Amino acid sequence: MGMENKTNFIIAVRGYKIVKKEAKANYTDVTVSDSLNNKVLLRIIEPLNNECIGSDAVKTMTEFMKTEDYNQVILVSNRFTDNAIQEMGKQNIQRVSDDYMPPFEITELYSAIVNCANNQCNKKCGKIQETIAECEEKKIADICRIKTLGKSAKSHFELGLVGLLKNDLKTALALNK
Repeated sequence: MGMENKTNFIIAVRGYKIVKKEAKANYTDVTVSDSLNNKVLLRIIEPLNNECIGSDAVKTMTEFMKTEDYNQVILVSNRFTDNAIQEMGKQNIQRVSDDYMPPFEITELYSAIVNCANNQCNKKCGKIQETIAECEEKKIADICRIKTLGKSAKSHFELGLVGLLKNDLKTALALNK
């Protein structure tokens, strides 16, 4: 999963609302707000030549976090050095990398899929269903992709299949683009 996909995954699962997205030379800052209107920064760092992100980047991030008054910061990159991971722990900065994704509940994952599907239903049909499976809308030439996604996600949720739910969320996020 690419860094932008990981970021979108975190945003969807935690129910963040995007406030601002700003691309710089080697990183992208995504400012979001949570359900309590806390200001959260997700910084996506694109390393050169697949290098590890070191503690200097974390220290720079800590200063930026304090001056810009963020309640929480999440760093997203491919890899971090051990020193960077230790510094993030000291500064209460979360990380997302190739080998680590913050934990989440299966209900949060399913809720994110339902929210994405409802957004699509609202865009396409102008209404939101109690459950996606109850949708009566028919699409020309084939079954509605959103309804199909909703049915499979519900089944995966009921069976506790987290891996398949992750794939369902990726599909739902792709539909929302």
